[in-house]
Amino acid sequence: MINSNVYPVGTFGQPWGEAERDEWRSRQSPSRRYDVDIVPRIDALSDRYEKITYGELDYAGERYTLYALRDRHFDPALPTALVTGGVHGYETSGVLGALDFLETRAADYAGKLNLLAVPCVSPWAYERINRWNYDAIDPNRNFRADGPAREATALIELVGSIQGPFLVHIDLHETTDSDESEFGPARAARDGKAFESGVIPDGFYLVDDSENRQPEFQRSIIAAVEQVTHIAPPDTKGEIIGSTVVAPGVIEYPLENLALCGSITGARYTTTTEVYPDSPRTTPDECVRAQVTAVRAALDFALKHP
Repeated sequence: MINSNVYPVGTFGQPWGEAERDEWRSRQSPSRRYDVDIVPRIDALSDRYEKITYGELDYAGERYTLYALRDRHFDPALPTALVTGGVHGYETSGVLGALDFLETRAADYAGKLNLLAVPCVSPWAYERINRWNYDAIDPNRNFRADGPAREATALIELVGSIQGPFLVHIDLHETTDSDESEFGPARAARDGKAFESGVIPDGFYLVDDSENRQPEFQRSIIAAVEQVTHIAPPDTKGEIIGSTVVAPGVIEYPLENLALCGSITGARYTTTTEVYPDSPRTTPDECVRAQVTAVRAALDFALKHP
């Protein structure tokens, strides 16, 4: 189904220029505070972890410091894991799930692996509950060293500074109703295309790497998360958001080809979580618990199968 309704910004069928981006920016008002909600929780963890400033964003005078947390003593004999949240700033349980894991469960892995965590990759978008950054760019289609999203290139530089290979990377996301009501139409308008509507899956699912399939790893996460929240079923085509379901609650993307965050470490085990916070069958707390459960299951499996 194609919906060709005109988005409030721009002229239908014509890609945006700088004037349209300016108009789009004028519509993005902060509704929450990175420095109030997130940074104090990162600061509070700095007694247990090394707080790393790995970048600075300056968007028309608004400055955002990018923070990571890592184990104070990186042991080269141990495997390394990366946990990322907030690549899309509006996907709240990804940010809160990463923080909650660090606060409540990460200590269980001390001496078992080296942990690097980035709770909020895109703070400008976090504040505006948006998918894009200030430049109307989706960071999660631009994780390449020469890409246009500073949120992505800064994270790539951070990963490159870490000695030793990564064993696992889990990237925490959500799929929301606003993907259909706002962000899909906005992307179509920005690119001068008609909006092709889809179906938002009701439940949790994972995205595996089609170029590095790890089906048992994905199944182990699904098995753990289904004890917390419901798993998204396939639609009538056997798909979730247009991709074939390869196992219950699992689809695949070519992560590197699409320049997705999950491709940046070259880890053996990678997955992208997708929680559905708009379901009448879940709650915000349950969504955060699902993210924490997914992280734990990913790390547990990777440690058992290094």
